Parts: sequence; C-alpha cells; structure tokens
Amino acid sequence: MMLAIYHLYPDLLNLYGDRGNIIAFRRRCEWRGIPVQVREINLGERIDFSDADFLFFGGGSDREQDLMAEDLADRKDNLRKAFEDGLVTLAICGGYQLLGRYYRTLSGQVIPGLNLLDFYTLAGTTRLIGNVAVEIPLPGRMVRVSGFENHSGQTFLGEIKPFGRVLSGHGNNGSDATEGVRYKNVFCSYMHGPLLPKNPALTDYFIQLALERRGRDGFLAPLDNGFEEAANRVMLSRLKVL
Repeated sequence: MMLAIYHLYPDLLNLYGDRGNIIAFRRRCEWRGIPVQVREINLGERIDFSDADFLFFGGGSDREQDLMAEDLADRKDNLRKAFEDGLVTLAICGGYQLLGRYYRTLSGQVIPGLNLLDFYTLAGTTRLIGNVAVEIPLPGRMVRVSGFENHSGQTFLGEIKPFGRVLSGHGNNGSDATEGVRYKNVFCSYMHGPLLPKNPALTDYFIQLALERRGRDGFLAPLDNGFEEAANRVMLSRLKVL
C-alpha cells in the first residue's frame, strides 16, 4: 500500500525550510521500502482529504494565510471529517493558526479561522523568536525535541491538549509553557527549522500512525539516527535542558 502525502500550498507556505518536513517523512518511508507519493495541492485544486495519509500545512505570512483560508472555506467539512477519522496532520505556525477559532490583530480586527480546533491567537507586540526545546509525550516515553520559532501571534488553548511542554523558549504564548496542540492525529506547532529532520523519533511516530490508520502493522525497521540525534543533543545542551 502506498502512503499519500498531501502538501498544502507549497508555493505559499514554506517559511524557514518547512518543506523539509515533507522530505524527511518521505525519505524515512522510502529507506524502509514503504512506497509514498507526494501530491502538491495548490489554490483552486479539488481534493478529498479522506484520500490522504499525511497532510502538511507550512508557515506563511498573513497574506498567504488569508488566501489559504478562503480556498479551504468550502472544504472545511471534508477536512473536519478527515480529522475525526484520524488523518495524520502536521500544521506549522501560520497553518497552525488557521485551524483555530480566530486571530485578533493589534487593531482589534478579528480574522476568523477555520474553527476546527479549540484555540485562538492574539497578535502580540513582541516577536517570540529563537531556538526552542519541547518535551513531547509519545506512547510509553517522553522525547525532547528541538526547533526554531519566530512568531508574533500568541496562541491560547481551550479544551484541547498541547503538543508538548516548553523546556526552553516561548512556545504558544511565552507564559504558560505550552507548545502547539494535539487533537487525535492532528499536531500543530510553532517549531520551524524544519521540525521533522531534526527529530526522527517524531517523524517515525507520524509514519506509524499513518500505517495503523490504514490497518497496517506500525512496526518500523530501525534506521541509523546517529547524526540527527547528535545534532539534537548539541542544541538541547546549548539550551541547557539535557
């Protein structure tokens, strides 16, 4: 069975190397003999999210987010259904904010989100920027991941779980030590960098979820992650969270 990767708006949403998340997911599948197909979804294309196995939203400016929101408005119900069905999704920064209830600007203007997840974002006067370390619960263990954040929006969660706990950096809002959100198999984060090449355990977890959703065995043959893990240790050490 081939895993279908849907990359939403790659020409609009690719801040700070976010495309690397697609590359990491694809390569770690291919190295194990798992066939994958990447479909790039651009504005105006007709899609059925139920056909996807891994969906990726990257980060972009306010203008790109507005274009994306308009394009997805009439497909919101289809996307909601896919989320409820367990579609494995990673949304970064601007893509993350879009899935929430709204974004309120400094002037007080309220820009509606897709309202698929229970959180909202407020524009801040200070950018939250720098390397970040986050502790994330995976089945049977906790992993420490590293990334890079650069956002002025401050996100506050409603009745929804965070993706992880901030060990160093700002996270969602710089005040409550939460980073991102998780709902079923939907994961949202402010971590650019990109996130998945730096953190192979996270990438493999997403692959396992995608396989299991299709009724496949989620066992993954081990790969040599020495280079990635060494780089991650260096960053975690710099951030003094080892």
